[in-house]
Amino acid sequence: MPQNENAIKEGPFEPTTESLQQYECPDWFRDAKLGIWSHWGPQAVPMAGDWYARRMYNQGHRQYEHHLESYGHPSETGYKEIIPLWKAEKWDPARLMALYRKAGAQYFVSMAVHHDNFDLWDSKHNRWNAVAMGPKQDVVGEWQAAAKGEGLRFGVSEHLGASFTWFQDSHGSDKEGPLAGVPYDGANPDYQDLYHWPAEEGDTQWYTTDPKWHQTWFRRIQDLLDRYGPDLLYTDGPLPFDQVGRSLLAHFYNADRARNDGSLQAVYNCKEESNGRWVQDVERGVMDDIREEPWQTDTSIGDWYYNKDWKYRGTDWVIHMLADIVSKNGNLLLNVVQRPDGSLDPEAEQVLEEMSDWMAANGEAIYETRPWVTYGEGPTRAQGGHFKEDFAYSARDLRFTTKGDGTLYAIALGWPEDRTLPIRSLAQGLGAAGRVSGVELLGHSGTLQWNHGPDGLTVHLPDRQPSDYAVTLKIEVDDLHAFKPATEVPT
Repeated sequence: MPQNENAIKEGPFEPTTESLQQYECPDWFRDAKLGIWSHWGPQAVPMAGDWYARRMYNQGHRQYEHHLESYGHPSETGYKEIIPLWKAEKWDPARLMALYRKAGAQYFVSMAVHHDNFDLWDSKHNRWNAVAMGPKQDVVGEWQAAAKGEGLRFGVSEHLGASFTWFQDSHGSDKEGPLAGVPYDGANPDYQDLYHWPAEEGDTQWYTTDPKWHQTWFRRIQDLLDRYGPDLLYTDGPLPFDQVGRSLLAHFYNADRARNDGSLQAVYNCKEESNGRWVQDVERGVMDDIREEPWQTDTSIGDWYYNKDWKYRGTDWVIHMLADIVSKNGNLLLNVVQRPDGSLDPEAEQVLEEMSDWMAANGEAIYETRPWVTYGEGPTRAQGGHFKEDFAYSARDLRFTTKGDGTLYAIALGWPEDRTLPIRSLAQGLGAAGRVSGVELLGHSGTLQWNHGPDGLTVHLPDRQPSDYAVTLKIEVDDLHAFKPATEVPT
């Protein structure tokens, strides 16, 4: 199919790098800071974790062994037999969305299609979809209605670009044992619309070089965007397929402007440096410093798909991640793992409840804030990059956010045993002219004892800790930019 058949909405954005650099991230995203993600679909059914649809075809992998024991050999019982088992019989999107909003989410992202090539909407280009099979519901549409009902912005995630090469393992066979050489069901031409046609030799990278698949991806995702008009689109990887991907992105931006009277409100996330074209996403990791452009971390309180053997992250980990990310001009998109039936485990609901309590007391230090001249201080400096998200924070680790030119929030990632919080970044030395005029502890109604001098601000905390996991000082100053904190994080 010629590339000029990628018809896009007319508007100021064209499918070129230079044109896409007109993009400016909307304030709603910069103010929101926290989103919840539903990374959910048929691959949750075996309760064996992420990438099941691929690894069930990898002889020797634990998910292959699980499939063999639970469902049969993949030459006869393949992923196509898993799909009808996904019923979503306890899924209550309105109830879940109310929990997510209360926990502090300002936007919600629905999985639209994972690498398993199964669309969670009434796809006009793919018979393997959730309206025709499995739960027989418009999952994306029902999530969107629930998000709108709670006043949340709505996004969709697409993992389709990588599906073509990702799913090629389904065309293989066992390499040893009694069924060695017997093709898996993905090799059956009758199911190529699920498992794809065979890739050319050497076509094994994350994104295929096959132009036919590029066009398939464009049509499917354009249908998704045109049908739902989401505020956000997430791609699991870099922007796919060069000119084809730029065409889709220009279409997304132009269509969004048309819906919003010329004001661009759309956000595109992908795992590639922004350079002014979109909002960069980091999977299960953070940035090591403040970024001039807004960015996002996507991570999960468990495995990406439901895994009965996975231990949930604690609320302390979520709050510490959030504070660190927001201090560096980022947002946190948090996957709350759903069971195959659509419900949440008690542990997941507990995390949401505890997040609600913390945000109720400390949310003003998160929402609608901007970074200061330094993101924080303390002994723990997070290493930036994908898949780096476990850091042993303490009460001496502070993260800063600001509002206006007169309010600084200092979030301490713990409660000091001596009930004293020193903030060296507010030192009056080195020619700094800044002056602290007031200090309060969010969630605490009493006054605080504090002193401000050449060594910084020292705050004496009350006997009782007002919030679990992290506490926030709200510091009023005459001019935030009159301070000169060190460029290196003090320890």
